[in-house]
Amino acid sequence: MPPRRRGSSGFHGVRVRPSGRFYAEIRAGGFRLTLGTYNTPELAARAYDAAAWRFRRPRRDMNFPDVESLEEAEFLAPVPCLVDDEDHRRHRQVQRRIAIAEHDEQLMRQWRAQFPNDVDNTDAFFADLRAQRRSNRRHRRAVAEFELENPNTTWTENDPRWDDIWTETTSDDE
Repeated sequence: MPPRRRGSSGFHGVRVRPSGRFYAEIRAGGFRLTLGTYNTPELAARAYDAAAWRFRRPRRDMNFPDVESLEEAEFLAPVPCLVDDEDHRRHRQVQRRIAIAEHDEQLMRQWRAQFPNDVDNTDAFFADLRAQRRSNRRHRRAVAEFELENPNTTWTENDPRWDDIWTETTSDDE
């Protein structure tokens, strides 16, 4: 039997679109699985090879016979395809979030470089806040311990202030 034709792209499972991009697909179990559209025939062929490895196709069906394993084929393949509108929406949302986070980090670096005193003031503010909270915890614990020793306490048995006896007051608390 003569070898299978490889199509106009020169690769198994890759066809040229009218737009000049390359479409990859693989047939499995009577179904045609779309792997996506790529800018180069090599990327489409890499996606085809990764799918062929997953379907345990023989090496003669591979476009790049030098690839030795499924892991290597998946590493060399382009990113997973976006098949339906929900995939596209999720992908755009994630990309937007990543772009916003990167932009925020860049702006924070610029702000820190431009206003180093503000960074110092912010650190001092939070150090003072931690010290105030520690002091408040110590005071509440001291009051609770006093009430425990006082036989004429006005606190009831179920008063939540009794829990302050167990409050940690070390300098490590934050």
